[in-house]
Amino acid sequence: MNLKFLETFVWVARLKSFRLTAEKLFSTQASISSRIAALEDEMGVRLFVRDSRGVSLTQEGARVLEYAEHIMDTMQSMKAAIKDPSQVRGRIRIGAMDTVIHTWLSPLVTRLMKCYPNLEIELTAETASNLCSQLEKGYQDIIFQTDVLRFDSVRNAVLARYPLRWVVPTGSAFDRPDVTLEEIAEARIVTFSRNSRPHQDILNMLHTANIVTPRINCVNSASAITRLVRDGFGIGALPVTLVHGELAQGVLTLIENVPLPPLMDIVASWRTGAGMELVEDIVGLTREVVNAFAQEMPEGFVLEGGPE
Repeated sequence: MNLKFLETFVWVARLKSFRLTAEKLFSTQASISSRIAALEDEMGVRLFVRDSRGVSLTQEGARVLEYAEHIMDTMQSMKAAIKDPSQVRGRIRIGAMDTVIHTWLSPLVTRLMKCYPNLEIELTAETASNLCSQLEKGYQDIIFQTDVLRFDSVRNAVLARYPLRWVVPTGSAFDRPDVTLEEIAEARIVTFSRNSRPHQDILNMLHTANIVTPRINCVNSASAITRLVRDGFGIGALPVTLVHGELAQGVLTLIENVPLPPLMDIVASWRTGAGMELVEDIVGLTREVVNAFAQEMPEGFVLEGGPE
């Protein structure tokens, strides 16, 4: 049995799309269809049903998938046992939200280049919601964002928890100890993109406090939020680790004695199964990088992650 055909079958079953499988395996839809047809001829059963809703496994195909994934797992384990990590080749697709890019993504890439010098690293900067969609469709191998995903064959790990604080320019009208949540809401809150986890959490927090018409300005760039707050555009609601430099320099200050937004989780999400062992290794390296980054931050700026 041709192992390449078997691998193709596994990926079509996971992605439920011949087109996405072709992109994943650097092939064409015609080639993918041909491999599946050859596998069906060899096994004497139909593996997939294609209709207007997409691609789905037949009853026989579901049984074959269990054995196929076991075979692929065995092959990957054998390769890993004899392979030098420095010789690993291929491409890993990593998607990251802006907050990750401005904190520990660069040290992670440096670590990956050292451990896997022949590995091509493709990086995508996107909002958390777009990254989740890309992972589901098979466009990303691993993403770093804010939500635990409940997709089939996807694992999650909460890498860290970022405290969100109210941030204002030093010496501004809100740089005083008696500021209230109502005053903050009546001013202008600057935070992450609309419908992001921080945006939703802040809305829920304010509504719980009976503040129903807050002025919230959503921005999808962490550096832009920081600049807008520095220039007095509004009160920032953002992870304190993003502005630790400005706080140390005395350019920005934190509003104290007022209820704080909920913590922002930083979650790694990735597909599991045969052929994804490299991603599992990268998640392990990412944990080490995030832990090292947390040790470099002032106490309370980055908290340990929760369970997977």
